[in-house]
Amino acid sequence: MNLANLKADSTTKPLLQRCQDLVKIIDEYPAKELHVIFPWLVECVFGSLDGIISGWNLRLLHCRSNEYGVVMEFLNPSGPMMKLVYKLQAEEYKYEIPINYLPGPVKACIQEGVLPDCPLFHNKLQFPLSGLLTLNIALNPFEFFMFNFASCLITPKVSLSTDSAYFVLVDSYLKYFLPSEGNVPPSPFSDSRGSVTAPSPRSSSVSFTGYGVHSPSLLKHHIFHQPSVNADPAAQEIWRTETLLQMFVEVWLHHYSLEMYQKLQSPQVKEPFSPTEEHVLVVRLLVKHLHAFSNSLKPEQLSSSPSAHSHTSPLEEFKRVVVQRFVQQKLYLFLQHCFGHWPLDASFRAVLETWLSYVQPWRYTGEKTGTQPDQNRTENRTVPDKWESFVQENLLVYTKLFQVFLNRAVRTDLVNAKNALMVFRVAKVFAQPNLAEMILKGEQLFLEPEHVLHHRQPRGYLTPGQGGSYLSSRQRVVTDMVFRVKSHVYALEGQDCQYKQMFGTELRAAVMNLIQIIAQARQTAKRISDHSSEVAANNSFLSWFGLGSSDLNSTFPGAEPEDSGECLKKTHEFLDRALENLCQIFKVSSAQGKLTQLMSNLGSCQDDANCKQLPDCIQSDSGPILTELGRRQIINGLRRFDVPYQGDPELQPIRSYENALLVRMFYRISSLINLRLGGHMEALCSRPDLLGRLGRHYLTDPDRTSRLRRSPTSRQTVERSRQPRLSLRPLASYRTLLLLLLLYLLGALLSFGPASSTALILAGGFLYGLLVALFGDKLKTH
Repeated sequence: MNLANLKADSTTKPLLQRCQDLVKIIDEYPAKELHVIFPWLVECVFGSLDGIISGWNLRLLHCRSNEYGVVMEFLNPSGPMMKLVYKLQAEEYKYEIPINYLPGPVKACIQEGVLPDCPLFHNKLQFPLSGLLTLNIALNPFEFFMFNFASCLITPKVSLSTDSAYFVLVDSYLKYFLPSEGNVPPSPFSDSRGSVTAPSPRSSSVSFTGYGVHSPSLLKHHIFHQPSVNADPAAQEIWRTETLLQMFVEVWLHHYSLEMYQKLQSPQVKEPFSPTEEHVLVVRLLVKHLHAFSNSLKPEQLSSSPSAHSHTSPLEEFKRVVVQRFVQQKLYLFLQHCFGHWPLDASFRAVLETWLSYVQPWRYTGEKTGTQPDQNRTENRTVPDKWESFVQENLLVYTKLFQVFLNRAVRTDLVNAKNALMVFRVAKVFAQPNLAEMILKGEQLFLEPEHVLHHRQPRGYLTPGQGGSYLSSRQRVVTDMVFRVKSHVYALEGQDCQYKQMFGTELRAAVMNLIQIIAQARQTAKRISDHSSEVAANNSFLSWFGLGSSDLNSTFPGAEPEDSGECLKKTHEFLDRALENLCQIFKVSSAQGKLTQLMSNLGSCQDDANCKQLPDCIQSDSGPILTELGRRQIINGLRRFDVPYQGDPELQPIRSYENALLVRMFYRISSLINLRLGGHMEALCSRPDLLGRLGRHYLTDPDRTSRLRRSPTSRQTVERSRQPRLSLRPLASYRTLLLLLLLYLLGALLSFGPASSTALILAGGFLYGLLVALFGDKLKTH
């Protein structure tokens, strides 16, 4: 196989044959020649960074495809493509990437001349003669490969499946390079230059007056990849694990800095990056693997003795600090952005489960359960005390995001079973025994007065595995815990942050408000269920002929296509259990519980009257404007605007109980008559005598006009609806056709011919209209 023909064959040969050719080339050609085609090959596989070239479409390739197996075999962690990466890694080759494709905060730091926080991008800048706008970074083959692989996720494509080739490859790479057991398999080629030089320390731009930010390196010095050939072989192997993790975190999570997030609170600022549901699902996979990797520390390595740490391997030391060092801040800002900007629909479930996965590391401790624990088995157990330090070091992830979720929940339609499930999931997780107490203790530590820290002794950084208990004095232990919690909060929110307590008065009032909304949603779900049961009981097989309800606007307020039957039963169950868990978390007293139940019962009694009223709104020149109360009434199905069809009644969609051919034919006939005789009809209907009343009966629809008066429609629409017109559309209904057929059959039984039967039917219709015209007003008065 000739390298010169490789690019030409890539557009003509099938993928299977291309992979076979690439395997031969990787085995036969030296690194010097493979180096030339490597950037092109990576682009062919993952697509271009600007999204113009789609590559092999890994995010759209599923296991049902014939090419799936070939691609997975070629790209797996020990496959031919990775062999090529290792082959090039053994040399001094570098590959450039424009800084425009780096995450926003990293790009901004480089353009401002500031060293990025992530050591992955240190000492890699290439300064061209043309100036700052064409800055590039030079990556080694492994970094270049992983950067393109990670960037493949954030290029615009539509895919939401977790069985795509890309999702499975991410899972494979995480299992391979973040092993829960053993070490990362060594590279098949000797690699003395594949390491990254340890970053030089720099001062932080934020001062914490005693609460220091994490230093640029929390790892031991030998973990950051040294370029020396004589470096520890074990340390040389861990660089791939660290590089892969940093690359995934930077490309997938590092799109928001603290300063950028604060600017995004202004509605005038355009959002720089919007993650997709697929993106969030992959981030959740990363979180689960990280917990499993971090929790796989050997029992003897959990000792809090500093002397024990000096004998740990680089991989074990990396496990000890990986979550706090690499993931915490970037994931927190990522989730906070998603919580604040994600649409109020069921797709938020992906973001929610990512958050709940991160705040429950105890779910990922089993050797066999790995990243797929049994939720029912793990969530009902008491949270072990050893996780107290993790909760304290991630306090904001528990408390701040819970508060933001509350703000979302009160604006969500909780009658929908999917939304009710999300509220239940959060309440169930936070109701786990011992978790609320850990959060409360963490808040108390943060609120400790400043003088507690004055006598703090120098100490090393503590990690979840260490548990913060190696200090001999109890006072020093408490002091260190206070320092740790304050450092966490100030590092994530800034020193001037205004912390709101999760168990404070303000949040407790918000929880009580949510409890009331849940109670209202339960009553609305019950009302919809009862209404649906009545409709189902009243309908029969004759509804096929249109004998059932024919009003398109007769659906119950708040009802959705999925809000029926089993879905409403699930809604009841989810909301009931969510109420129980919320009362348990915030220790709502029995008196408050009775008050909530009483309010719920009163709301049930008033529902029938309320649902017929308009939502709460204020009148303006442009029409009614909903208030906050009115929005909640609509969201929870308590009230609604009566908004019927406002267009031409003759142009409404053809119903299932109408004959389409007859509807179109009668529309043409009636339109022609209305066009030619419209003036005469209007003159007839404007007469005050019997003929005028008779004309108004046949040529106008007073019920529709009255409905439009009660709805927020324009005056022109109401006036247009009052114009008299002939409508033959009722004759196209199967109900009318069936009735006419029965009348003609009755006439035939009585020896009437078709003409005589037609005359009698018309006469009967005229007499009915005459009676209505004569006595209709009197009947309405009575």
